[in-house]
Amino acid sequence: MQDRDSGSCWFTIIKMEKEYIIELKNVVKRFPVGDGLFTALNQIDLRFEKGEFSGLVGPSGSGKTTLLNIIGSLDSPTEGNALVLGKDISKLTHKESALLRNHHIGFIFQVVNLLPVYTIFENVEFALLLQKYTASERKKAVMEALEWVGLEKIADKKPDKLSGGEGQRVAIARAMVKRPEILLADEPTANLDAANAHAILQTMVKLNQELNTTFIFSTHDEKVMKYLNRIIHLRDGKVESDDLIKSKENVPGT
Repeated sequence: MQDRDSGSCWFTIIKMEKEYIIELKNVVKRFPVGDGLFTALNQIDLRFEKGEFSGLVGPSGSGKTTLLNIIGSLDSPTEGNALVLGKDISKLTHKESALLRNHHIGFIFQVVNLLPVYTIFENVEFALLLQKYTASERKKAVMEALEWVGLEKIADKKPDKLSGGEGQRVAIARAMVKRPEILLADEPTANLDAANAHAILQTMVKLNQELNTTFIFSTHDEKVMKYLNRIIHLRDGKVESDDLIKSKENVPGT
């Protein structure tokens, strides 16, 4: 799918050494609290290669979601540099940040936030409406995304007719329909039972392998951790450990 909305070469993806598509250099994030400042992230140095299936793991308050928000250009560092697809997040205008998200980054959250008055098809299509695709191009892309998650036969249903697992699969299709280079998932299995959680994770692994999308999770769910190829433990805003994992469970059907 082509970028039809940027109108210039601004969004030509810069080819980076070893294909590091995310580079965090001495990232610090502070928030005002009362008369002082709370340090949510403290000197984070991380790199992510294209096609990784990684997780930020740690207790509540460890900085996982804050770090995802910076990678996703929803926030920027107080200090340091966050380079995403070669772009320095701190230097982007609001419009440039929106372009980065709209074309190159997908999001999956704990709460799926589907629009209840629209069909499944329309909920997924919404991600493409800000881009200049024709109706036929949108239909093809949406139906392909729904096929990825096994919901193409109920595209005309409304969200209130879905189970929790089906709703999360719609959220995956909505995030992936634009074929983003990066997908950020914030506690995506928190509201699912074990069977649905594993089905969702196997779908994500399949998409990671087929499309070479970089997946980064924020989680403390043991079920998610069993699928990850890299686990980054955060505590009190710092990287406590960063481990590469080899596991049979990250292959669908094993």
